[in-house]
Amino acid sequence: MKKSAIALSLILVAGSASQALAAPLGFQYEAVWTHQADVAEIVAYEKSTALFFVTDSDNNSLNIIDAKTGADKGRIDLGGSPNSVAIKQGVVAVAVEGNTKTDLGTVKLFNANSALSSPVLHSVSVGSLPDMLTFTPDGKKIIVANEGEASSGIDPNGSVSVVDISSGISSATTETVGFTALNGDEATLKSLGVRLFPGKSTSQDLEPEYIALSKDGSKAYVTLQENNSLAIIDLSDTSKTPTLVPLGTKDHSLSGQGLDASDKDGIDQINTFNQLAGMYQPDAIASYNIGGKDFLVTANEGDARDEDSRISKLTLDPNIFPNATALQNDDVLGRLQVSSIDGDTDGDGDYDQLLSYGGRSFSIWDDAGALVWDSGDMIEQLLIDQFPALWAEGREDNKGPEPEGVAILQLLDHWFAFIGLERSNAIMAFDISDPSSPFFVELISSVGDSGPEGLITIGASESFDGNSYLAVANEVSGTTTLYRVSVPEPASLALMFLGLTLISGQRKFNKHTSKNKPFTKLLQASQNSCASRTSSVPS
Repeated sequence: MKKSAIALSLILVAGSASQALAAPLGFQYEAVWTHQADVAEIVAYEKSTALFFVTDSDNNSLNIIDAKTGADKGRIDLGGSPNSVAIKQGVVAVAVEGNTKTDLGTVKLFNANSALSSPVLHSVSVGSLPDMLTFTPDGKKIIVANEGEASSGIDPNGSVSVVDISSGISSATTETVGFTALNGDEATLKSLGVRLFPGKSTSQDLEPEYIALSKDGSKAYVTLQENNSLAIIDLSDTSKTPTLVPLGTKDHSLSGQGLDASDKDGIDQINTFNQLAGMYQPDAIASYNIGGKDFLVTANEGDARDEDSRISKLTLDPNIFPNATALQNDDVLGRLQVSSIDGDTDGDGDYDQLLSYGGRSFSIWDDAGALVWDSGDMIEQLLIDQFPALWAEGREDNKGPEPEGVAILQLLDHWFAFIGLERSNAIMAFDISDPSSPFFVELISSVGDSGPEGLITIGASESFDGNSYLAVANEVSGTTTLYRVSVPEPASLALMFLGLTLISGQRKFNKHTSKNKPFTKLLQASQNSCASRTSSVPS
């Protein structure tokens, strides 16, 4: 793998050589190919055929790409807009919304090996606006998040469909897990922190967005983005009402949890503000298992339903905001978009707290939905300090870089989370081997890629050539880019360490800081052309 000059400056952690070599210290990546289409949103991979399947909503189709070369292999017309695709054991499943998005959607099933020559083998009806789907680990079921988004005065129920294909594709059956049992409990749910909109029943208001599964496939963890909550579904007994877990807010008054709140202040900087909090509102979610325990990783994008307002337009409680006039200037907080349905805690018509959209972060949660760790303002700080060319200029007032996608990969004994930044057109890689103390590893970006939407990882055992990969579908540019990723084997690292020691002589290396700053400042000229690089990763 080609390495840049920066890659050769390996920064070692403090401690003995034996300690340093106990685990891989380097992270490497290389862009292998880029495929161009009209739209690229969600990507899936099939091992036996070495093909990628990528949704294209503009053409109501799946684009098929040769995994080895990036060459076009054909297009499958789906007859409707696809929102998600997943593959397991040779079965391709595509979530297709209805011609009217409030109508029931379908999951179309076909065999990957005959995808180009044979029609869809089977279709099953699911809920309204199927937004994402995934297979259980055993490949016997497909779990579908039906967002049920309102349109033209119609607001369907949100739900999760369970498609059973254990008896074969043609015998697929479907059951729906809904939230109607929670109707009438709106006041209680709100008091617990579930964000519900006025005038809607719980089943209408909850909008399943994305799904992660436990390692054993017994539980589904479903993000309810607009509701700032998580639904936990017992797949062993789908008659049970899902458990709702409110995710709470992040306090933007605390150091390390600030944000850049204005696109009119003429400077990119992180500030803290009293009585301002961010709703996590995750989009994508992924799971991994450490020491026999499941952990959840969320990309906290944020979203609104036309209830957003700039702070300059709100009446703030004068007792809580004695400096309201100054705060509401455009170069302070005036431009920041916040919720207009939250924050009037005493019901007197003015705002006692300000709630912004999204955490501008990624988070790790335990299997009960309790927060283990959050990146705070790290993503924005890294972009401002080290990657200014990728700063989401003009988005400071509205969700910032928008962490949207997440994919997880194990390389040797390390776990990595790849976080897609929709507005910064980049992927940030973090080592999450210790769920309570992740750290930044590398930024990945390729010239021409814009709007990373769908991310998947492919482990060495599942790939077409024994290497590990990250595939990214970029919605705005219509590109799909494949990156080869790796960490060096301990033996190779020992040789590199010896060589660097001889070259550097008495040079002192600083230990990685507790603030999770990267070891190496990348050359500014390389920020938009990161085709291949190695960075250091502490053991």
